[in-house]
Amino acid sequence: MNDILAGLVEAGRLVVTLDPDLIEITLRSLQVTVTATVIAAAIGLPFGAWLAVNRFRHRRATIAVMNALMGLPPVVVGLIVYILLSRSGPFGVFGLLFTPAAMIIAQVIIITPLIASISHQAIRDLWAEYHDLLISLNTTKRQRIHALLWDGRRALLTAALAGFGRAIGEVGAIMIVGGNIDHATRVLTTAIALETGKGNFALALALGFVLIALAILVNFLIHGLSRTESESRW
Repeated sequence: MNDILAGLVEAGRLVVTLDPDLIEITLRSLQVTVTATVIAAAIGLPFGAWLAVNRFRHRRATIAVMNALMGLPPVVVGLIVYILLSRSGPFGVFGLLFTPAAMIIAQVIIITPLIASISHQAIRDLWAEYHDLLISLNTTKRQRIHALLWDGRRALLTAALAGFGRAIGEVGAIMIVGGNIDHATRVLTTAIALETGKGNFALALALGFVLIALAILVNFLIHGLSRTESESRW
C-alpha cells in the first residue's frame, strides 16, 4: 500500500514539474502507438469490411485465421520482426532495428488482426441490414465497402480504440525490437519494466499511473470528438 501511495505522489510530482524525461518518453509512446494504430486501422478496417461483403471459397478459413491471429504472442512477433530486421535478415539493409520504426512495425502486426476482426463483426451486421438496398442500387463492391465503412464509422472507432489500447500497453515486442534505448526507443511500458527491474517501484508505479491516465485521456478525446460529430448532425 505504501508503494502505491508513493507511486501516486511521484506521478503527481513528475506531472506537476513537467519532468523532461517523462515528457520525452510520453511523446515517444504516443508517436509510436498512434502511428501504429493509424496504419493498422488503414489496413484492418477495409479488410474487415471486404471480408463481410465478399464471398469466396476459403472465406471461413480466412476469418478463422484472422481471429486466431488476435492472440498472437507479442514476444513471438518481436522475435520474428527482430530476425527480419537484423543485419543477417532480409530487411537488415534498411537499418530499422532498435528504432521507433521497428517498434511501429511490431505493433502494426500485433493489432491489425484485432482491428480487422472487430470491424468485420460490425460491418457484417450492417451488411445484413443494407444488403438488399445496396444490391438494388447496383453498387460496385468498392462502393458498398465505402458506404458501410462510413455508416459504421462510430462502431469502427471502437475497433481502432481497441487496437490503440492494446498497442499502448505493449512491452514484450517493442522491448525486443526497440532495445529500450534511452532518448531513442524508450517508451512508458519499457521504462516501467526497467524501473521495476531496478527495484524503483515508486517511479515504476508513477510511470504506470501516467500510462493509464494517457490511455484514458486519448479515449475520452476520441469519444468526445465522435459525440460532437454526432450532435452536429442534429
